[in-house]
Amino acid sequence: MIEFTLNGKPVKTDLPEDTPLLWAVRDGFQMTGSKFGCGMGLCGACTMHMDGQPIRSCSTPLSAVAGTRITTIETVGEDKVGAAVQAAWEKLDVVQCGYCQSGQIMSATALLGGNPKPTDEDIDAAMAGNICRCATYVRIRAAIHEAASKLA
Repeated sequence: MIEFTLNGKPVKTDLPEDTPLLWAVRDGFQMTGSKFGCGMGLCGACTMHMDGQPIRSCSTPLSAVAGTRITTIETVGEDKVGAAVQAAWEKLDVVQCGYCQSGQIMSATALLGGNPKPTDEDIDAAMAGNICRCATYVRIRAAIHEAASKLA
C-alpha cells in the first residue's frame, strides 16, 4: 500500500509500486487534467508537482511518491501563484489546442513559486521540458511575465 497526499488529501493505493503516477492519478483517482504525451518524461504534458517541484508523472513510479505531497492541475489555481498563472493564461489567450497546457501551467507555477521575477532566460530554462505542438511559446512567455507582474 502506497500512501501520499494528493491535492491536500491523504490517499492510499494498492496499485503496483512501479505504476506510473500519471496512471494512478488519472485511472485510480479520476483526475484527468494531467495528460499522457510521450510516456518518457520528455514532453511535459504530464507535469505535476511533488513537494512543490515539477515532475514528469508518466515516468515517476508510485514508489517514488510515498510520503510526498502531489499537486495536480485540478487544484494548482487554489493558491496565489497558480491563480495568477491561470488568469494570465486566460487573459493572453495562450491556449490553442490545449493538450499541453496543464503541464505548461504546472511548470510555470513551479517557476514563479521559486522565482517571482524571472528573466526570459529563466523562463526558457524552466519551460524547456514542455513541448507545445501549436508553438504558443511566445504567448506562454508573455503569460508568465504577466503573472509575475500581478504577483509583485
